[in-house]
Amino acid sequence: MKSVALHNLGCKVNAYEMDIMQQILEEKGYVIVPFHEKADIYIINTCTVTNIADRKSRQMLHQARARNPRAVVVAAGCYVQTGGAAVRQDPAVDLVVGNNKKREIADILEAFLNEREKLPEDAGIVDINGECDYEEAALRKTAEHTRAYIKIQDGCNQFCSYCIIPYARGRVRSRGWQEIRREMEGLARAGYKEAVFTGIHISSYGLDLDDEAWERGESVTRRREDGSREYGGKSKLLDLLERVQDVEGFERIRLGSLEPRIITKEAAERLAAMPKICPHFHLSLQSGCDETLKRMNRHYTTGEYLQCVEYLREAYDAPAITTDVIVGFPGETEEEFACTREFLKKAALYEMHIFKYSRRKGTVAAGLPGQVPAFVQAERSGCLLALGKELSAAFRGMYIGKTVEVLFEDSREIQGKPYWIGHTPQYLRVAFQTEEDLQNRVRRGRITGFLEEEILLME
Repeated sequence: MKSVALHNLGCKVNAYEMDIMQQILEEKGYVIVPFHEKADIYIINTCTVTNIADRKSRQMLHQARARNPRAVVVAAGCYVQTGGAAVRQDPAVDLVVGNNKKREIADILEAFLNEREKLPEDAGIVDINGECDYEEAALRKTAEHTRAYIKIQDGCNQFCSYCIIPYARGRVRSRGWQEIRREMEGLARAGYKEAVFTGIHISSYGLDLDDEAWERGESVTRRREDGSREYGGKSKLLDLLERVQDVEGFERIRLGSLEPRIITKEAAERLAAMPKICPHFHLSLQSGCDETLKRMNRHYTTGEYLQCVEYLREAYDAPAITTDVIVGFPGETEEEFACTREFLKKAALYEMHIFKYSRRKGTVAAGLPGQVPAFVQAERSGCLLALGKELSAAFRGMYIGKTVEVLFEDSREIQGKPYWIGHTPQYLRVAFQTEEDLQNRVRRGRITGFLEEEILLME
């Protein structure tokens, strides 16, 4: 049987879908080999979130072609959806497979191998904006040993002015809760202890689903009389969690990035009432200045964001709240950046992922005036990275002397001693000195201090 090498670029959703494609190909008898080896077929699951991501996608496609000029090189995913004819006409690419077609990877590949001259060049592409239904597929194992990523929805309706993803992923499409539960049950039987719910915009989960069908666990899209989608429903994310949080075997459920507006006082209290939900919440901020948020087309103010943070802190004891921040967005003045810096000091979050604005062709922000020079972006990024380091150390320090629960993942030698490293529900990295095998096991202990800058020590 032919050998296949796979390489993934981008987010956790892409990684989940790469695992799905590998699983399907293995079932068909293909032999999976490492990407750096010579293979009959190369599949690159591409990313398009920035212009740099596009360039990396092209580089990996050309690397595959150079590795074996006779191989079939497949471009899959987001870059395929946005790149158009440029991708299909790239001499390094033999076959394209867009989003919502990855489940059909084996059939598309076999059709190409059998009928290379007859297969249309866009056979693996759909109009992603016209897709109404979730592309159903379930994992039985993942590349990780303790943590299982579970995709619950696809697509985004937010249209932030800097983001190309709605054009690459289409509108919101949600998965029925029964299918999610069944996948969780299978992964629990395989030994996974922590489930991470992921998607393109998980806070929008269920907006597209018919209420009566969803109650039965079915993924049936709301439709108008003309057959188009309707988004008249409310987010069903918390309802989903309440329906699956009792799956035996999983000890934790962790949530991916959340829209801040989903966190109301009632939502925080409902979350806190589910003991398996990790008190680790990624609330994407992007800017601490209201004027910048308006230009970004973010649908909240800094005051509303801070209120969401307070709701979580009222419902939990020292929850870990993390965020994303973009510096150097078009029109960001020194005063606006100063607002962001002061807001982040006030919010005192656990971790901040700092990104320099990347001008993305095809987005509204690419045409905005006041593009910020790269050297200014670098200065602002450095400033916030230093602040983030300070805030993270302070948050970790609060846990010294506390008893925590750690799910251990891997072992390493530090300063000549054997340690197992894992994470608390708050996603704090913790080390425990032992030669015992703690892989995928949970242990409780007291935090005594820091082993390294970002690793706490447990006894």
